[in-house]
Amino acid sequence: MSQIKFGTSGWRGILCEDFTLNNVRVVTQAIADHLQAEGLADAGLVIGYDARFMGADFARETARVLAGAGIKSFFCIRDTPTPVIAHELLRRKASGAINFTASHNPYDYNGIKFSPAWGGPALPETTGDIEKRANEMLDEIVYKEITLTQAKEKGLFEEINPREEYFKTLRKLIDFDAIAASGMKLAVNPLYGSGRDYLDTILEEAGVPVVKVNDHLDPYFGGEPPEPAEAHIPDFIELIKNDDSIALGIATDGDADRFGIVDGDGSYIEPNYILALLFDYMIRTKKMKGNAARSVATSHLIDAVAKYHGVEVLETPVGFKYIGEYISEDKILIGGEESAGLSICGHVPEKDGILACLLVAEMVAVEKKSLRELLADLYSRVGEIYTKRINIRLSPQLEASLPAKLQNPPHEIGGNTIEQVIKIDGNKFLFDDGSWMLFRKSGTEPVVRLYGEAGTAERLAEVMAQGQAFILGE
Repeated sequence: MSQIKFGTSGWRGILCEDFTLNNVRVVTQAIADHLQAEGLADAGLVIGYDARFMGADFARETARVLAGAGIKSFFCIRDTPTPVIAHELLRRKASGAINFTASHNPYDYNGIKFSPAWGGPALPETTGDIEKRANEMLDEIVYKEITLTQAKEKGLFEEINPREEYFKTLRKLIDFDAIAASGMKLAVNPLYGSGRDYLDTILEEAGVPVVKVNDHLDPYFGGEPPEPAEAHIPDFIELIKNDDSIALGIATDGDADRFGIVDGDGSYIEPNYILALLFDYMIRTKKMKGNAARSVATSHLIDAVAKYHGVEVLETPVGFKYIGEYISEDKILIGGEESAGLSICGHVPEKDGILACLLVAEMVAVEKKSLRELLADLYSRVGEIYTKRINIRLSPQLEASLPAKLQNPPHEIGGNTIEQVIKIDGNKFLFDDGSWMLFRKSGTEPVVRLYGEAGTAERLAEVMAQGQAFILGE
C-alpha cells in the first residue's frame, strides 16, 4: 500500500487500488485521533459524499468508525455538493466535515476531503498531522466500529438533509427576482453529479425557465471526467448553439464546487474572465466594496479590475484553502482560481460552483448584455488581457535538470526583461511589458504546467512558445 498523501483538496486515490474500505477506516480514525488530540471533537462531524461509486458505503463506514471513537455524525441522506456540506458544517457549528469526493477527477477515483470547524479545506499543518497518523496505522486494525443502529441508539448518528438551509442562504445572496423578471431561459448541466436538484431546483422555484441536461445519477459521468471545461461539454455547447431561446448555459462539476459557463451564442467563457467580470459587477453594479484574492496561477485581469476600482488583490498559492482563509476572516469581497473555483464574502470559505453560476445569471439578467458584450465593455475600461495554460511532458533528463533551471532563470526571455520572480507556488516570471509566465511542476507525473498571460493574443502566443522553449531547452 502506498502512503496516504493529502493534496490541495484532500486524499484521492483509484477505487479498489488505493481507495479501499480499510484505508478509508484508517484515515477516518486518523481524523478522529487528530480532533480528539486537539480537544475539538465534541460538536460532531458532518459526513457527505458525491455521486461516485460507493460514496454512501464509504460514508457509512466512516460514521461507524467515528461512532466507535465516540464522535457523532450528521449524515447527509443523499449525495451532496461540497459547498452545501461546508455550509451545513458552519450552520451547525460542528467540529468538522468529512466529504467523500474526487471532484472533477475521472469516475474511477474517489477521495476524502476533511474540513475543520472554520469551514474551508484543511490547511497543510492539519492534513500533515492526519497523514502522519494514518501512515503509522496502515496495515493495522486500529479502529473500533459499531453498527449504525447502535450508533443511533447512543445518539452518535443522525441523518440530515441540508439543502433547504443552504437554499435560504442563496436567496439572501442572489437576486432571483431579477433573474426571473428578465425572462431568460437557462440551460443547466450538473454533469450527472451531486449538483442535481440544486441549481435547477432553486431556479425553478424562483420561476426561471430551465432546460436540464445530464441531470440523472450516473457514476460513469457519461464517459467524460465530470469537469465543466470546454473539452468535456461539447453536447452542452451544441445544445446552446442550436437553441436561440437559451440565453445562458451554466454547469457544475462532479461535486458542484466548480463552474462552467457558456454564453447564449455557444461560446465557452473561461473561468479567468468570469472571475474578473463578477468582481467588476459586484463593485460597479451591486455597490459592494472590498479586495479580491486570487491564486498565483489566476489571470491578472482581476488586478486590472481592482486597479480600476481602487481596491487591492491578494495573491495566494494554488489551493482554495488559502483563499478560504481570507473569506472566513472577512478580508475580501471575492476570491477565485483559474480552475473555476469561487466564493464571496458572507458565504462559505469553500469553492461554490452553484453560487458562481447563479451570480453569472444575475449579472446577465441585470446588465441585459451577453457575457461577450460584458467582457468587451470590461476590456474597454481596464484593457485587454489574454491568458492560456498548457501541459509540457518531460523526459527523465529534463525532469532532473528542471529545478536548477528554475532556480537560476535568465535575465530575459525572448528579448523581454524578467522584472520579478514570484515563488509563492512554482516559478512565475513577470516581464517588463506586463506579460508573465508561470511554471508549476505536477506532484504526480512528469509534467510542467505552463501558464501565460499578455495584453494581446499575438504576444500571448509568443509567451507560450518562449516558455515551452525555455523548459525544453530549444
